[in-house]
Amino acid sequence: MTTTDSTATKSAMAASTAVPPFAVISGAQVQRALHGREKQIVELVEATYRVHGAGDSVNPPSYFLRFPDRPSSRIIALPASIGGDVRVDGLKWISSFPENVKAGVPRASAVLILNDHDTGYPFACLESSIISATRTAASAASAADRLSRHRPRPTRVGFFGVGLIARYIHTFLAGTGWSFDDIGVHDLSADSAAGFRCYLEQSGATAPITVHDSAEQLIRNSDLVVFATVAGEPHVSDPSWFAHNPLVLHVSLRDLAPEILLASTNIVDDIEHCLKANTSPHLAEQLTGNRDFLDGTLDDVMAGRVTVPTDRPVVFSPFGLGVLDLAVGKHVYDEVVRSGELHVVDDFFHEMSRYG
Repeated sequence: MTTTDSTATKSAMAASTAVPPFAVISGAQVQRALHGREKQIVELVEATYRVHGAGDSVNPPSYFLRFPDRPSSRIIALPASIGGDVRVDGLKWISSFPENVKAGVPRASAVLILNDHDTGYPFACLESSIISATRTAASAASAADRLSRHRPRPTRVGFFGVGLIARYIHTFLAGTGWSFDDIGVHDLSADSAAGFRCYLEQSGATAPITVHDSAEQLIRNSDLVVFATVAGEPHVSDPSWFAHNPLVLHVSLRDLAPEILLASTNIVDDIEHCLKANTSPHLAEQLTGNRDFLDGTLDDVMAGRVTVPTDRPVVFSPFGLGVLDLAVGKHVYDEVVRSGELHVVDDFFHEMSRYG
């Protein structure tokens, strides 16, 4: 190889491994990129589940940062890598401080870092509470559809816990074609229940809205039950409340006693992730000493490997995978780039020469 050839090869290699510019994407930009695209995001989330199910991803266990002086609060790190068409690595760093609500501040805040697949350099930092709520709601809407395809389609929905996540789930259900004859609401906070009812009315919901005084009333009067609480341990323990075999979106993961799961069909997003951190499925595993109560994953249902029965309650317990945040975050990044509104931080990476 001549000197010229060698120089050309090095130049080509340098071009192929160029460090991407670093950008910051605000919550307002995230919302604009996602608003009104519920069907598209559900399709993206389902595609990500398929890529993850095929093994073209890395999704290590989440890391929980807890505080002895603030036991109800935590910050969680979700590292992940997704292949397929997305091809991006990254990390979601999300905090949950329930006491914020008393001060009128949202409970959760988050950022998402996207890393370049080839160089490993981070190329974007995105406000991620909206991304996190969006991917959670899209996952729930997908499960509601997929798990009811061989069962009577629910006509009465009940929301147990009515914060930001419940609002996003309702938005995604409505945005993917769901309508209901009745909408139930239950929350320990009367103000929150009233606020959610107001949101439903302003969103154009035409079904009668009932604020239930008790959890039992809500569950017994709902074919589709959405748990979106901040519960740290099970608080619903009577299997008879589920005798009408509802579809349960157990988004908050720790509401149901193991006995309820053991009397139900159980679908999760990822078995290893769901059976950790004293989630309800984890408690069921500890109680029984096995995982026989699990019927499969949502990917199994989509692929036809698992058929959902009609004669039992069906519980979907999604731990929430970091690969979903990456897929939605990369979608947002691409939309912002297309809009011409990407805010690049010039010279963010300063020491770019190996020897100074």
